[in-house]
Amino acid sequence: MRETKPTPLRPMGYQQITSLSAAVGLTVPKFARYARISCTAQAVRWRDDGTNPSATVGMLLPVNTPFFYDGDLSAIKFFEAAASAVLDVSYYQ
Repeated sequence: MRETKPTPLRPMGYQQITSLSAAVGLTVPKFARYARISCTAQAVRWRDDGTNPSATVGMLLPVNTPFFYDGDLSAIKFFEAAASAVLDVSYYQ
């Protein structure tokens, strides 16, 4: 039996979001299918169900915790849990 290796991801771009005091979506590069997301300074909250997150509602993404998202990149939105959060996003195909 042959061992199969996972297909490496192809980098498609990077985005830094510094204004998260209102719900914000991603600017997804063409053909990107996955995102590696991390926040610095403050935690953020996210939702991908069509409802905007707030400072107290949504899934919590703690500071410096990598999050690999493979859902609908155009549906996910973020909101800072406390002022001055920064979101770093790397996109892949």
